Amino acid sequence: MLSSTWNFIKRHKRKFIFAGVFVGGVYLLGKYAQRKIQEMQEREAAEYIAQARRQFHFESNQRTCNMTVLSMLPTLRETIVHHLNSENLTALLKTKPANKLEIWEDLKIISFTRSIVAVYSTCMLVVLLRVQLNIIGGYLYLDNSVTKNGMTPLAPPDVQQQYLSSIQHLLGEGLIELITVVKKAVQEVLGPVPLKQSLSLQELEEQFTQIRQLVEEGCASSKHKSLSWYMMPDEEDTLASQACGLTENDVTTIKLLNETRDILESPDFTTVLCTCLSRGFIRFLDNMSEFFRPPQGDSNPSSTPDRLSHVSLPLAKIIPIINGQIHSICSEIPSHFVQDLLLVDQVKEFAANVYETFSTPQELQN
Repeated sequence: MLSSTWNFIKRHKRKFIFAGVFVGGVYLLGKYAQRKIQEMQEREAAEYIAQARRQFHFESNQRTCNMTVLSMLPTLRETIVHHLNSENLTALLKTKPANKLEIWEDLKIISFTRSIVAVYSTCMLVVLLRVQLNIIGGYLYLDNSVTKNGMTPLAPPDVQQQYLSSIQHLLGEGLIELITVVKKAVQEVLGPVPLKQSLSLQELEEQFTQIRQLVEEGCASSKHKSLSWYMMPDEEDTLASQACGLTENDVTTIKLLNETRDILESPDFTTVLCTCLSRGFIRFLDNMSEFFRPPQGDSNPSSTPDRLSHVSLPLAKIIPIINGQIHSICSEIPSHFVQDLLLVDQVKEFAANVYETFSTPQELQN
């Protein structure tokens, strides 16, 4: 029987060899496919974890942005009030001076200027910090990533501090220049308007629109090409302020500043800033609308929001209202004004794009 079995095997040797090779190949192929599937699953899981970690880091960074904005608003408010001190004029009026009319005219210009500057500078603060903190956030994500393998940090603490201190330009020279430009526009638009003239909310909005046009369109014909200059000085100024013999951290800081400047001068940033400014002035007018309501005794059915645009107040009565708006605009306590700016969709999307760009490893960008 063994002989017949052996003869059978010999007669069908090739078939057995082929079958063995086939079964072995299938087995090896199965093992290979199984290993590849496992590797793919592990890679997808690692990518998912990395993406989730990056998303968590981004969201945490946005909360930091919001808290930083709120923490800086008191300083911004105090700086504006220091340069546009209407309280001294108000106190002077209580003494019934002989030049009362002249003081009222000065108060008119200063009150409107400081509230309009407050809108501009708060919007600028929101979007500038969004850019800066998301650039730093992106670099910090890479620094903390396992792919760094102990390499030199992209944004060491000294660089972060030096880079973020550039916000002082907006609170210093940039703000002073903005005040000068806005004040000139306010004088041109509101200077001729008599104190006794009544203005409706709609007419007040038209005045703001004219002032904005002078401020924003005037940038093109002045030494400052865009609103971005108020947030960050020209590159030449930054480099000129550096002493010879730059350290490695200085070079890194200058690189960050140049990257930031490129973003601030981009069309996308201009669109986001203009969106914020439009939202800011709408909220500003919404705050003002509370003072433009019909008398309580007016029971006319048409005395509803539709008639608000027909309620007028003398300019002399509008001035104190305008003068106090800075405390609502630059409030460290989350107000409707600041919340509106922080929740603008375009700002969120722009921040996400900045973070995505700077949290992606350089080799993946090339």
